[in-house]
Formats: sequence, C-alpha cells, structure tokens
Amino acid sequence: ISEIVNIEIQIGRTGALTPVAKIKPVNIGGVKVSNATLHNEDEIRRKDIRIGDTVTVERAGDVIPHVISVDLKKRKKNSNKFIFPNNCPSCGSKIIKEFNITTKKQDAVLRCTSEGYECEKISIEKLKHFVSKEAFNIDGFGKKIVESFWHLNLIRLPNQIFSLDYSKIRRLDGWGELSVSNLRYSINEKKKISLERFIYSLGIRHIGQ
Repeated sequence: ISEIVNIEIQIGRTGALTPVAKIKPVNIGGVKVSNATLHNEDEIRRKDIRIGDTVTVERAGDVIPHVISVDLKKRKKNSNKFIFPNNCPSCGSKIIKEFNITTKKQDAVLRCTSEGYECEKISIEKLKHFVSKEAFNIDGFGKKIVESFWHLNLIRLPNQIFSLDYSKIRRLDGWGELSVSNLRYSINEKKKISLERFIYSLGIRHIGQ
C-alpha cells in the first residue's frame, strides 16, 4: 500500500506516452519501489487513479510495479480526476491514438506525432537505442552519456556520434585524456557494422532484431 505523490508522462522512442505514478517509496519483495506504471489513459480512467490516492501496488512477474486498485475510502475530498495532456509534454506536438488495422480498433496508447528528431524525449530515446548493445553496441557510450551529450548540444542526430568534437569533451568534468581516447576508439571501431545491426539501430517501428 502506498500513496501517489504525482503522475508523470514518460515518452518512449516510438513516441508512446506512458503515465507513471510517482509513489511514496515502499518495499515490495525486497525491492524499494518509487515508480509504478499506469499503462495508458484508458487504464487511469477505468481505475479512476488520481494524485494523492492511496493505492495497492504489485510487482507483476517480479519486474514492473503497477497499480492494482485505489482505496476510495481514503480519497481526499479535494481530489481531481487526472487529465491526460492534449499535446506532447516534451515538444508540444499533437498526440493521437493510431488505428490498428489488425484489431480494427484504435490503439490504447497515445503517441506524439513528431517525426524524426524534433521531439527532445523521443530523440534521446532513439539515440540510446542507436548505441545500445543489440544495435551499434558502442562500448562506454551508455544512456547517461547520451543524455549528457544531448543536453550539452554535442549530439542531436545519430550521425553526429561519428564526428564528435573531442576537444570539447576533454574540457568536461570527469573526462580525462584516457577516457576521451577510449571513447574515440570505441566509436571508430563501430564505423563498420553488419547490415542487420544497422537496420535495427534505426529503430523502425515493427522491425525488431
């Protein structure tokens, strides 16, 4: 049992908007949990989940924590329904539910309509995917570095990884001569990769490994 402190919208690589409940930290099966997925807008409506609610959280399959139910008896008098945004919280683009040709229904997931690398959150996730283990697999180029280089305006597009300004990186905190030359070596090593890794790195929807 925990309390929802806030509901944040996370944006994934494919533009999918996922609502996440920030909860008061609670121990579930020996793991400290402070985030729980709320899946999508329909799920929030169905369970009528609101900020400030006391909720039951479980770790499904010992992996992702999610909210099962709300204790309505403990709901505060001044609580309001959670309103999903009409625009992408990252770039302001319109958000839509796509029509699924297979199920002949609208998808439950809302997506940002921004294409390419205009949306900051999508771009960062795409770049993380590009350098990931199954894709370019650039050693020492982890998620934290992608975020840091993005915010420092060192990379905005995948191709810029291969023309980094190493003199700027040398001046950054925590980057010595050795770590810079290791990074340069790792990147140069991956200038030639197999075709299937390259296709996968582009992150085209519905095309996995």
